[in-house]
Formats: sequence, structure tokens, C-alpha cells
Amino acid sequence: MPSGTPLYMTIASDVRDRIATEQLAPHTSLPSERELAELHGVSRMTARQALALLESEGLVYRNPPRGTFVAEPRVRFHVGSFSEEVARMGRRPAARQLWAEHQLATPAVRLALSLAEGASVHVFHRLRTVDDVPFALETTYMPADLTPGILDEPEQGSLWAALRTRYGVELARSTAVLESIVLDDASSMQLGVRAGSAGTLVTRRTVDSTGRCVEYGHDIYRADRAAFEVTEVLQTHRLSGV
Repeated sequence: MPSGTPLYMTIASDVRDRIATEQLAPHTSLPSERELAELHGVSRMTARQALALLESEGLVYRNPPRGTFVAEPRVRFHVGSFSEEVARMGRRPAARQLWAEHQLATPAVRLALSLAEGASVHVFHRLRTVDDVPFALETTYMPADLTPGILDEPEQGSLWAALRTRYGVELARSTAVLESIVLDDASSMQLGVRAGSAGTLVTRRTVDSTGRCVEYGHDIYRADRAAFEVTEVLQTHRLSGV
């Protein structure tokens, strides 16, 4: 670390590097504040700041009175199908349907899906899990005229798979806006975290090969378990002004 870096950041960086290089496995116990302070020759307050920083980054978790432990690594998602992304990583995705219904589209949903006034949608609200661990609360809207009978789909199924196989939709592009949020009491309880924990709100739109928006999603992820990878193809003419 460069000189002038606060000591607590130097300590946190050392622990972060050991986690990244797998010298510290998930659920490994970390030194206590007192031990960390003695190891680095700093005050317990400085050691406490280092652990607090690592906890805020989701790299460690505290289990009073047992101590502080290395957290499970976040699952790294691309924007797309939850089921397909999790399966790609060799993990086990699942969905528990909390409710699903036919609704008159609200103005915001009509705008997102480019629907006419009075149009209806099919709405799914599901708890998504990875290896039985709660990860996200998904609310998905689809045009009702495009997806007749989709409310009868099995709970565990991928909605994207249903669009492709049952309705012959050729999915072309999915875009998303990611925002940091604080989880409310209800969301925290369903996701199995403390009230007021950090979350990530993902607002998605998926279009088919004709340019029609076929899905609008409003998803809430646990910030401590999920990360999102974004790739941008940089074309030569776009770099000319750099």
C-alpha cells in the first residue's frame, strides 16, 4: 500500500489479499481485535476499523461471541436469467413462488413494456435461491397477450426457458440498472438477513429479436451474496476521444 494509507486500510488490504488468494477459506476464523492489534502493532480501535471495513465489503461476517469469520464468496452474475447464470457456475438454482397473478398494468409497467392503456400483464413474485440459500426477491412482469397460460408454469422453471420453448420468443437483449438500497423489514426477513442490511435493486428489461419488450423485472438481491459483472465492448471510434 502507498505511504500515508491509514493503518486500518493496510490491515484490511492484507486480509483481503489472503482471502483472494485462498489462503483463508470460507468460514475460517480470523484473529480477534486484540490479536490483530498485537500482530500489526496498532491499537484495538484500528483493528476494529479494519474488521468493520471488511464486514462492510461482505468479505467477513461476525458471529458474537464466537468471533469474525471469512464469508462465502459472492456469486457473480451477468445480467440475464437467474437460473441459467447459477447453473453456468455449477450451482443449484431454485425458485419458490410467493405469488403470481394476472393484473392490469400500472402506468410504470406499461411504460417499461411499451403497452397500451388498459393492457394486462402476468406478474410473478418469487424467492430465488442458490444451493438452498436465499439470494433474491424477483418481481417479473410479462405482457398477458404474449404469455397466455404462463401462470400455470411450474414454480421451479426458468421464465426465459418458458418464453423460448412455449411461446417461441427469440430473446435478443437484456439491460439492467443497478442501485444500492437498504433492505426493508419484510425483504430482510425473506432473504434471511438483518433488517437494514445492504441490498442491490436490479431493474431489468428484456427485448426479443423484433425489439419488443417481453419482460420487465424488479429484483432485490442480498448485497452480501451477489455481485454483478458488466462487460462493455469498446469500439475503436469510441476510444478516439480518450
